[in-house]
Amino acid sequence: MAFPYMEAVVGFMILMYIFETYLDLRQHAALKLPNLPKTLEGVISQEKFEKSRAYSIDKSNFHFVSQFVTIAMDSAILLYGVLPWFWKKSGSILESTGLDAENEIYHTLAFLAGVMIWSQITDLPFSLYSTFVIEERHGFNKQTIWLFIRDMIKGMILAIVIGPPIVAAIILIVQKGGPYLAIYLWGFMFVLSLVMMTIYPVLIAPLFNKFTPLPDGELRTKIETLASSLNFPLKKLFVVDGSTRSSHSNAYMYGFFKNKRIVLYDTLIQQCKNVEEVVAVIAHELGHWKLNHTMYSFIAVQVLTLLQFGGYTLVKNSKDLFMSFGFDAQPVLIGLILFQHTIIPIQHLVSFGLNLVSRAFEFQADAFAKNLGYSKPLRDGLVKLQEENLSAMNTDPWYSAYHYSHPPLVERLAAIDEADKKAD
Repeated sequence: MAFPYMEAVVGFMILMYIFETYLDLRQHAALKLPNLPKTLEGVISQEKFEKSRAYSIDKSNFHFVSQFVTIAMDSAILLYGVLPWFWKKSGSILESTGLDAENEIYHTLAFLAGVMIWSQITDLPFSLYSTFVIEERHGFNKQTIWLFIRDMIKGMILAIVIGPPIVAAIILIVQKGGPYLAIYLWGFMFVLSLVMMTIYPVLIAPLFNKFTPLPDGELRTKIETLASSLNFPLKKLFVVDGSTRSSHSNAYMYGFFKNKRIVLYDTLIQQCKNVEEVVAVIAHELGHWKLNHTMYSFIAVQVLTLLQFGGYTLVKNSKDLFMSFGFDAQPVLIGLILFQHTIIPIQHLVSFGLNLVSRAFEFQADAFAKNLGYSKPLRDGLVKLQEENLSAMNTDPWYSAYHYSHPPLVERLAAIDEADKKAD
């Protein structure tokens, strides 16, 4: 008797939905608490706390609805055989246009085009509500409906331009890979990731945002001095116009080897009036680089990718797997999709493990910035970002342990204060 892959996958999806909804309910209860955590009393203003509380509860309510709709649709798609039906339908559409449906690359691209259209249609109401109702209500949304539509169209065009060559390459590699298929697939994805990391900030990101050099002044001088003292090969320092879309703030760095760049959101500079606070945030980010967190994360992703492709090669020819989901053929892309569904339990465990590591890295980067003498400005900067982004002040420990890649503010401040006490 064949193993019921599809029923097992749907069953696990529903179990995970129930478990995560339980965590969401715990977090929702924490968000509704009327008082600040003791650590934040006198640090966060009551006005900011009330605004943060209202924003977090709104997002939580919306999350309950969107997650219910998602699990309902995903389960129905699998249980009612929508995927095999649409695979056959895309082949029929190809034949009606005079193209060869037996050509797996053409067939796969037609299938993906339909999936992309379906995703846009089903995701659009949620994106619109999130952006123009919740974010607008709480003062974060800065984009017009035209800018929203323009971004969506640009994203679709990029997918149409970039997607087909990648899909075609993956299909050809699987068809001709032989016993070293996993290594070939990993090698292709490794090169692709390097190419995308190279061209994204230069060619793709500027399609959506404007990047300008950080003007000369105290902030630029202090960041360059800090980078130089750590032997960080800073080549360019940009400000991105994040305020055209949202008043949320951020900062990040990218680049290979001796060609590193730092990007500051204009909202970060606006919110942190004290230059030292912005520099402290950058010191934290440079801590990730100096402590090799970025390299460790990259290596972990590559190892996991190789293991994932290794697992795929073991099941890609399993007729039982395809038949369980309603397919009488064994297309490459469908095999990859089905394999992704079957390893959902492992993915959840890996995600949880990576979050644990990421939170440890965040504490280490905070300690790094503190050791450089930025204890107070880092503390003030973290508080300011928490306030201005209206991030959740009260968090459930189970929820944050499972979902958060960054420790809650209370834990980060406690770690900084503890280090200060030890130093004293």
